[in-house]
Amino acid sequence: MKHRTLSTLRLLLVLTVLMLIGLAAIFVLRPQTINSDNITTLGGDFTLESHAGPVSLSDYKGKVVALYIGYASCPDVCPTALAVMTQAFKGLNEQEKENVAGLFISVDPDRDTPEKLEAYVKFFSPMLTGITGKKSDIDQVVKQYGSFYRIVEMNDSAMGYAVDHSSRIYLINTKGKLYKPLSHNSSPADVLLEIRTLLAQK
Repeated sequence: MKHRTLSTLRLLLVLTVLMLIGLAAIFVLRPQTINSDNITTLGGDFTLESHAGPVSLSDYKGKVVALYIGYASCPDVCPTALAVMTQAFKGLNEQEKENVAGLFISVDPDRDTPEKLEAYVKFFSPMLTGITGKKSDIDQVVKQYGSFYRIVEMNDSAMGYAVDHSSRIYLINTKGKLYKPLSHNSSPADVLLEIRTLLAQK
């Protein structure tokens, strides 16, 4: 009886330790809260790979950039956010479109080759460019923008794993500075309004 009690206590201790480790990991990896106090410290230039070669944010100086971080196998929030961006782009006139670009950064380089990303984003809009890169480079961009992602194993799924990630549309002004993150559930009208606000500041 005493041995069984000790075994139970050891099991509870191990489970408690594992739970604490898990909570610590969630705390460390959680997305940053973005507000007016810290937005000036976020963002910045980066270089990742597209199907046509390296792409840097600085390549788009003079344009408003709408940026989204996700992955092509995402079942819901990524397609929704890209659809919102696409509808916002369609609301622009031809002159405005020349001064706006969309970037989709994949945090799943094992499955999302630059070629696959090109086909994926062009399904939504010709104004979108899909980019990815080495994990270390992706992690740096994710950190720069106060974003978050983690791999979630799915042993009972043909997919093998999913990616849990934050979902924001980052608007970057014509000087390459992060202007504002919008929730993925913002309406196309909301995104269009913010893009036009930035175009007016050009």
